[in-house]
Amino acid sequence: MTNEPILQLELPGIKKVKSGKVREMFDLGDAFLLVATDRISAFDCIMPNGIPRKGEVLTQISHFWFEKFASFQPNHLLARADDPLPKNLQPFADKLARRSMIVKKSKPLVIECVVRGYLAGSGWKEYRKSQTVCGIKLPPGLTESSELPEPIFTPATKAETGHDENIQFAEAEKLVGADVARQARDHSLKLYTTARDFARQRGIIIADTKFEFGQSDGKLILIDEVLTPDSSRFWPASDYQPGRGQPSFDKQFVRDYLETLDWDKTPPAPRLPPEVVVKTAEKYLEAYQRLTGKAL
Repeated sequence: MTNEPILQLELPGIKKVKSGKVREMFDLGDAFLLVATDRISAFDCIMPNGIPRKGEVLTQISHFWFEKFASFQPNHLLARADDPLPKNLQPFADKLARRSMIVKKSKPLVIECVVRGYLAGSGWKEYRKSQTVCGIKLPPGLTESSELPEPIFTPATKAETGHDENIQFAEAEKLVGADVARQARDHSLKLYTTARDFARQRGIIIADTKFEFGQSDGKLILIDEVLTPDSSRFWPASDYQPGRGQPSFDKQFVRDYLETLDWDKTPPAPRLPPEVVVKTAEKYLEAYQRLTGKAL
């Protein structure tokens, strides 16, 4: 295994069906292969150099949560984290090890299932204007990073490019149907509160997160990545102080560095210096270690 970041991935003889900002999806016939690369994006631009082992962290944290939730939430995994690769993928083991998942095919919902437990990001911006988040009225007097009285479900539309757009629950009901929207909301809130309580014991505040669900055999299953530093805001509990932005376990060093540049936040993105890459890699690995109690 190399510590050189994996940015591009081709598997000769295996059909690639999708390439996202971070993940590559391959068609195995009766299943999909999802591979998390070490690419990193900020301000909707993919950086020219990646973060070593980031894809491993995302995949292994997702496996950890899928397993933790398995008793009450069906998911798309067809193989566990330590299962051997199928014979046709073994020639690529050095590229796929610890960063790939074999999953059942499902029909993804057209909404992002976002749960917020704290006031941050676009939610904080909206609250300052209207005392609401995605149309949900909140109490007066909250500050940036305040914990909400209870977690709220704030769905969003999926954007192929650019930002996802927050929508009200009634719009989500129109997009996926009232019954499915309610199921997605209830599942999301249960997953978030279970994870939030667990992570808090490990010194991590999960401020908000984004779940993906798919439909398979008439059931709603949890898909994609789960509660990673890419799909969630992780804050160190020891540094938490409402009334300001919080340090976090994700792309903070990347964003902070980019804000110092004379760059208009459009491609091509600038190359990240070694010290930013190293600090970011350390944060991803620390998040894994804190949550699981193991080093990766």
